[in-house]
Amino acid sequence: MRDTSDIPHILIVDDEINICRNCEKILSRMDYEVSIARDGQEALSLMESRPFDVVVTDLKMSRMGGMEVLRRVMEKAPDIRVIVMTGYASVSSAVEVMKIGAFDYLPKPFTPHELRSVVLQAVTDRMAHPHQNRRTENAGKPSPSVAHQLVGTSPQIQKVISMIQKVAPTDATVLVCGESGTGKELVARAVHANSNRKNNAFFAVDCGTLAGNLLASELFGHVKGAFTGAHREKKGIFRLAHQGTVFLDEISNISLDVQGMLLRFLESQEFYPLGGTTLEKVNVRLIFATNQDLQRMAEAGTFRPDFYYRIFVYPILIPPLRSRKPDILPIASHFLEQFSRKMNKSIAGLDDDANRRLMAFDWPGNVRQLRNMIERAVIHCEKEQITTADLFIDDNAFGKPLLPELIPQTNEALKEAKKTVRIAAVSELEKNFLVNALTQNNWNVTRAARQTGLQRTNFQSLMKKHGISLPQRFRTPSAP
Repeated sequence: MRDTSDIPHILIVDDEINICRNCEKILSRMDYEVSIARDGQEALSLMESRPFDVVVTDLKMSRMGGMEVLRRVMEKAPDIRVIVMTGYASVSSAVEVMKIGAFDYLPKPFTPHELRSVVLQAVTDRMAHPHQNRRTENAGKPSPSVAHQLVGTSPQIQKVISMIQKVAPTDATVLVCGESGTGKELVARAVHANSNRKNNAFFAVDCGTLAGNLLASELFGHVKGAFTGAHREKKGIFRLAHQGTVFLDEISNISLDVQGMLLRFLESQEFYPLGGTTLEKVNVRLIFATNQDLQRMAEAGTFRPDFYYRIFVYPILIPPLRSRKPDILPIASHFLEQFSRKMNKSIAGLDDDANRRLMAFDWPGNVRQLRNMIERAVIHCEKEQITTADLFIDDNAFGKPLLPELIPQTNEALKEAKKTVRIAAVSELEKNFLVNALTQNNWNVTRAARQTGLQRTNFQSLMKKHGISLPQRFRTPSAP
């Protein structure tokens, strides 16, 4: 009999049985255990008898609506991720469910891909933060000290924390700078959690995955018929985030046209939805992030100088992990505890050699790379301590000497050895090049190819050549 203890458990709640069955069928292609309930009362009864990771509930139901289900879940099991489905999508309902603690909302009608995508995000968030209350994540707790999830005691990270504490109570625009994987979104969330907006919505948008009209539509919304495919009106994030915070990551990828739209919005907090003629006004704080040199881009004409100077109000620079060595082991211990608890393993720590390897490594992928390495080590570890074998760190990165028996003895052998070493070195270099690009871009192939200057097809061909495939948790579910 299959062990389902580690499989995410999803509960679908809707008083229309056909919708329940369709959602169950759509999610059956994922590795989930799916249950259904016909109303809020039945859903609460099921939750008392068994644990769930994600609840997907309709907003309007005959017996106990989705809003009340959400409130009850937040009271009794606030670590469950709740997604609210609604055919009555409106700004007020969307903002209200986000305030109460919903992970996300899903307007009806939705596609199978949209349902799978939002559930996958909720499951991933639940696994990454198993004991986190959604309301405390978005709202933070009032405290004399700054609330944050940044780990480390180095002077560099303490300076970042101090800057967060100073700027959070203001409404100033913040620009977070740092290499990929340094934790720019954590800084943005910390600014929000310690601000006067902490009880309102926080939206994070990856500008690297959306281009042109898609990004403008996501932010400003659009009216029906605004462009090909705009079959219905869409409320933009800025409208949904009224009185809250919007975090725009990878802003170096924003087109010049959208930069101009954002510049006007920053000046007035007013905007027109795409294709619309009615001016809308909101109160939203913007936090930007980039891993590029925007000043150099502005000088080169690939980034608007006026937009650069407008967002360069309060820059927070997150130093790369290699420049704050004292933080490496505390961060590793933090992730070790997190993943050990998640995988129900009792791992006391890392042995001395493993600690030395972590400290000696250069960490091109920064904290994200360290996180992934520790997660992989916890999966592999079968002892009380993590060893170097569990870390899968390439010995070549530490200058492992060539064994005496491998030293060639003749000129012909030397030529052959040089050829073999050259081929192996190039192969290893290509493989490290690919893995590094993928790690820095959270295993997004399109973004990794763009960053390296390769065509996506060529990048994928190199991945195939070296047998590199995306980890399961980064694979996008296919449509039915």
